[in-house]
Amino acid sequence: MTSPSGVAAQGEELLAAAFSLAQQTWRGRLVAGYALGSLAHGGFSAVSDTDLGLVLSDPLLASDNASITSLVQSIKSTDRPFADRLSVFWGSVGTLSGSSQGGRFPPLDRLDLIKYGRLLGGTDVRSKLTTPTRKELVVAGAEFALWRLATDEVISKLKHPQSLARSDPKTLTKLLLYPVRFMFTARTGEVGRNEAAVEYFVETAKGPATKLVRLALDWRNAGPLDSDPSAMRAIAAGVVPLYEEFLGDHESRLKEYGRQDLAEAFSQWRQRLLA
Repeated sequence: MTSPSGVAAQGEELLAAAFSLAQQTWRGRLVAGYALGSLAHGGFSAVSDTDLGLVLSDPLLASDNASITSLVQSIKSTDRPFADRLSVFWGSVGTLSGSSQGGRFPPLDRLDLIKYGRLLGGTDVRSKLTTPTRKELVVAGAEFALWRLATDEVISKLKHPQSLARSDPKTLTKLLLYPVRFMFTARTGEVGRNEAAVEYFVETAKGPATKLVRLALDWRNAGPLDSDPSAMRAIAAGVVPLYEEFLGDHESRLKEYGRQDLAEAFSQWRQRLLA
């Protein structure tokens, strides 16, 4: 097994290769490139994504989207470690400050860029960008959660602990830590870093979900052993209470924000989980 430092080095190498390709692709139009996510603020592990942020000059061109797709495909074809987990977020100062449309930089990732983005090259433009509001962060997180977590497949895993425990470490830990990170952002307005979100949850919550999220943080480096009965007990006891708290928290917030459509979707999600 590769050491944590070795894993981080592999992530950095992939990020450097992707940024180098971006420099070749956009040349003078590439204003800046940033490391985002856990490669920027710490905690990169074997289950992490490799997040690259690109800021292009205004205005964005119609061809930029195809160029981003080509960059990602080129990196993935190299079969480097983490090549299949490259995520590229992109835009311009105009799109990131709200004066124009285009690109791909959701509010949660824009906050990560502003707070923790690590400059890989170019001119740092973060001081020119607009910080997303708490409402934007909660709504974006809710929409992502509905898309990623409210599927029949995921709900079935959550209702059957043995199935969830047999998931690969990346799937298992994301399903357990996404709700913790979303609640952390909703309650603090901060980026949902895994370690900070787990620490906050453990300090403010009660019950079996707290033990489970502590274990999930450890499982990011190595999933639970099949022969570990304590892992199965922790999942069985904690996963539904964890999601109940998350769904209830966001349903009430979405109602306050006037997003009754999303609040209703969360209510239906909870009913499906508890059925």
